Amino acid sequence: MSLFVLDFGGTSIKYGVWEKEILTSKGSVTTPDSWEKMKIVLKSLKDVMAGTYSIEGVAISAPGAVNQKRGVIEGASAIPYIHHFPIFKELEELFECPVAIENDANCAGLAEVWLGAAKDYHNVLFVVIGSGIGGAIIIDKKVWHGKHLFGGEFGFMLLNGKQTFSELGTAVHMAKRTEKRKGLPGGELDGKAVFRLAEQGDPVAAEEVEKFYHYLAQGIYNLQYCFDPEKIIIGGGISGKEDLIPQLNKKLQEIVDQVGIAPFVPDIALCKFKNDANLIGAVYNYKLVYG
Repeated sequence: MSLFVLDFGGTSIKYGVWEKEILTSKGSVTTPDSWEKMKIVLKSLKDVMAGTYSIEGVAISAPGAVNQKRGVIEGASAIPYIHHFPIFKELEELFECPVAIENDANCAGLAEVWLGAAKDYHNVLFVVIGSGIGGAIIIDKKVWHGKHLFGGEFGFMLLNGKQTFSELGTAVHMAKRTEKRKGLPGGELDGKAVFRLAEQGDPVAAEEVEKFYHYLAQGIYNLQYCFDPEKIIIGGGISGKEDLIPQLNKKLQEIVDQVGIAPFVPDIALCKFKNDANLIGAVYNYKLVYG
């Protein structure tokens, strides 16, 4: 028996089949511009897969605050039409089989504790660093959603009294600050360009890179001493930077030394899964829901 797996994104819908503990038949399609068009596309994809595989259920990763008890995706996202109606019920009727849906960041975190960089641990924080900062809180290898489904929204944390973790601890905002200080038009620099300028000796870029590492480390330090996880896994685009962990460990040691009473440096690691993380985590969520 197999699972049809989907990852809803603002630009594309990724899909695949989980068969014999392997993700296969992967592909993607452009995200439709309406719910009715989306259902047509999803049903067509599922029917094609059902011609080859014996599909027993559908596992979905989606943006937004997924309320599994109510069967609704709350909040807002880059796919506005998937919110605030009984989407679980509609999809179960569409696919004619059980459906499980979980938030995309939570899925990525589940993938890491199931088969990835945190598979030997039970209590883990997964920090996703992109244009903002999100993530997942995993306790006993299950997602802790929180009262308002905001568990893992680490980016809301204030770090300097005024600005959030998302504003201070991402390469995207680092690039924007660098552009502003250098009088460059918006979109001229990205994170990679700023890192490159810093390596070439540009003083403004070097300051902003230093600030980025400081605040990212500070946020991770705060999370460690609030939740005390066994491990913190770093995901998102920045996880592809080869020297990220050494740089963060250096900053974390500086913070621990400064605080004095902090007895250890957080244990951090890069995620194992990249583009397939949400799909793999959706499978694990399905297994948690249906056993």
